[in-house]
Amino acid sequence: MSTPRLNRRLLLETPIRQSDNAGGFTTIWQPLGSLWAQVTARTGREAAQMGAPISAVSYRIIVRGAPLNTPQRPKPEQRFRDGDRIFLIQAVAEADDDGRHLTCFATEETAI
Repeated sequence: MSTPRLNRRLLLETPIRQSDNAGGFTTIWQPLGSLWAQVTARTGREAAQMGAPISAVSYRIIVRGAPLNTPQRPKPEQRFRDGDRIFLIQAVAEADDDGRHLTCFATEETAI
């Protein structure tokens, strides 16, 4: 594997559930910090969500490696933010045998 070009700064966010004082909850996103990344589009498709058409594009996002259970290591259900763009993380795996980089598989959904 060639050395990735980490040229985009992304904000890593984690979901926090807060009570809505009506027996339910709302989700807010807490920033964990910035990570430099290489972002590569993979595939795209059109889908429907609650009756509205959306464009869903999958991405491979490579970041520097981090030990398990540290805030700097992305996890599924967290997300990356790049301005108004949001990339929901589905899976994370080591990109190389030495653990220098992580590959995050993420999806960006946009209303059509």
